[in-house]
Amino acid sequence: MELKWDEHGLISAVAQDDATGEVLMVAWMNAEALRLTRETGEAWFWSRSRAELWHKGATSGNTMRVRQIRVDCDGDTLLLRVIPAGPACHTGARSCFFTNL
Repeated sequence: MELKWDEHGLISAVAQDDATGEVLMVAWMNAEALRLTRETGEAWFWSRSRAELWHKGATSGNTMRVRQIRVDCDGDTLLLRVIPAGPACHTGARSCFFTNL
């Protein structure tokens, strides 16, 4: 399937715990982040705020080993099934989705 990148060359990526199915975080990937993720087996993303690639857990140690990458039916979102090595959220929470609306 052909991926549909946005006007900035990005695609949304959902990280999901491979064992529990829990959604851990949502981030952005560019083509380089996707290439590095596939080559290394660990999650890489594109930081829109810093305008740079980032290896998830490079400073915190909370990496994500990628078991599988799926693409949605429209080709505009990726699902990364991961094995997390620690919390996914920068706050220290297991998931970024801990606040009820």
